Amino acid sequence: MNYFEEQEYTKRFDLGLWKKLLKYARPYTRQLIVLALIMVGAAVIDVVFPLATRYAIDRFIIPGKLNGLAGYSIVYGLLILIQVLNTWLLIKIAGKIEVWLVYDIRKAGFKRLQELSFSYYDKTPVGWMMARMTSDSERLGEAISWGLVDLTWGFAMMIFIMIVMLFMNWKLALITLAVVPLLVLISLFFQVKILGGYRQVRKINSKITGAFNEGIMGAKTTKTLVLEDRNLQEFKALTSGMRQSSIRVAVFSSIFYPIVAALGGIGTALVLWFGGGSVMAGAISYGTLVAFVTYSIQFFEPIEHVARIFAELQSAQASAERVLSMIDTPLEIEDSPEVKAKYGDVFHPRKENWEPIKGEVTFRNVSFAYKSGEKVLENFNLHVKAGETIALVGETGSGKSTIVNLICRFYEPTEGEILIDGIDYRKRSQLWLQSNLGYVLQTPHLFSGTIRDNIRYGRLDATDEEIEAAARLVNAHDFICKLEKGYDTEVGEGGSRLSTGQKQLISFARAVVADPKIFVLDEATSSIDTETEQVIQNAIQKVLKGRTSFIIAHRLSTIRSADRILVILDGKVIEEGSHYELIKQKGYYYRLYTNQFLDEEQARVINQ
Repeated sequence: MNYFEEQEYTKRFDLGLWKKLLKYARPYTRQLIVLALIMVGAAVIDVVFPLATRYAIDRFIIPGKLNGLAGYSIVYGLLILIQVLNTWLLIKIAGKIEVWLVYDIRKAGFKRLQELSFSYYDKTPVGWMMARMTSDSERLGEAISWGLVDLTWGFAMMIFIMIVMLFMNWKLALITLAVVPLLVLISLFFQVKILGGYRQVRKINSKITGAFNEGIMGAKTTKTLVLEDRNLQEFKALTSGMRQSSIRVAVFSSIFYPIVAALGGIGTALVLWFGGGSVMAGAISYGTLVAFVTYSIQFFEPIEHVARIFAELQSAQASAERVLSMIDTPLEIEDSPEVKAKYGDVFHPRKENWEPIKGEVTFRNVSFAYKSGEKVLENFNLHVKAGETIALVGETGSGKSTIVNLICRFYEPTEGEILIDGIDYRKRSQLWLQSNLGYVLQTPHLFSGTIRDNIRYGRLDATDEEIEAAARLVNAHDFICKLEKGYDTEVGEGGSRLSTGQKQLISFARAVVADPKIFVLDEATSSIDTETEQVIQNAIQKVLKGRTSFIIAHRLSTIRSADRILVILDGKVIEEGSHYELIKQKGYYYRLYTNQFLDEEQARVINQ
């Protein structure tokens, strides 16, 4: 298998990236502020507990007095109750924010996928997109909702502890904090290593998701070609790379966190050493020493916590880089601001400004090249009258599909212009054009749902009567009525419960209900049997009447009634005319037609 190689990311910490990401949190600013205040409040209470312990030791335990202990206990209990309430609010609010953020990020990603041109899907694997929309998006929601909240608590704890320690005994506080600079340096070193590992894990995860998708979609081909073992070996290689990268992250993490814990222990030991001496010298009270020991443990706990969160945020950065790379993918085909202002966009169409379309199509000195740079078309010219049926014939790679894709504006000319009704189609919206297009593929895709739903996708406001009329027009009504639930029959995923011919007829009905002015048939009858082909051919004659039509045909017998047949070779029209005119010329088309006719006759005789 050849796997999609995505962009490499190398930044240690990309502040600009996080600024972009945090814009998704802006609608929840109020909730985040409340959450931050709760965390600061929790940190304050956590800092108060050692002071309360100090007070109890120095006031009650050391003197051996019980007077006032009951009141102290009540206050202590109230602090615990407040902390419990804080924890409940924290989980409730952070959980909601996480769900909302994941929803918003996925919505933005899905919206972008709807806007991206056909060329993007042509070169980007489904598995890569699925990984961005699922695991990566979820990872970001967790990072923003929980990670940033935990950082707030951690930094608040460390600041408050330092203030209290310096206030109680600045010398002992400085001794306790002596290991912090070393801890910072170690943290910086390990975070670089951990982030690199996480990036590799996310990258390989995309490939694994793609392999899963390809393996499922191509299961039948795998079985027929006996490729199970080969696919398994390739999948093992991928998962082995994932395992090695994950182990690398785990190893660095397993070294890093014990170092943090060890340095925290050293800090506590320094407190006991110097603080114990101070107690014996009478410089500080026993309660103060206990408070210092508690604070030293508490101080290094958020450091360890913050270090872990930074590691997780760096892991999330690897996900953020990938999600935002998809969301920020520039549109290869985009309407100009002037066009959007007049005609609207995909999600906000201004149909009141849409001009009616006749269907006249003109190619004027059109050149086109894919990313490879090799021109498929060069100075290509073609004029098609409204209502004319054009058939495109030629070898694979001759440029037939490119011409059709340019007409549909799935791609745009690199040079020249394409006119619809005499106006460059770039001066009108993509949605205007594609709403007036009917496109029937060789292998039509049906969506999960009923037959009625799938036909209605052609025009969402179509009535049941219009749906049935479209089905009758394409000769699909009879077979639909024979099904157990008729038009309410579930088609299954991708139309799996229907035959290829039945799916094709439904796709025809779907295109017809939209009432397009321009019709495109891309080898629509090449994968069905002869009997079904005849049914569809009869339907085609009805459907194409009065519409501008472009037919890419493999079976030349299906295009004899076309107004014009264009024979395409290397992006150029080498022959042009009706079926009978081209037969009379006895050129390329004649040879192609007669050879195909002889092959079909031979096959018919053999099968008798």
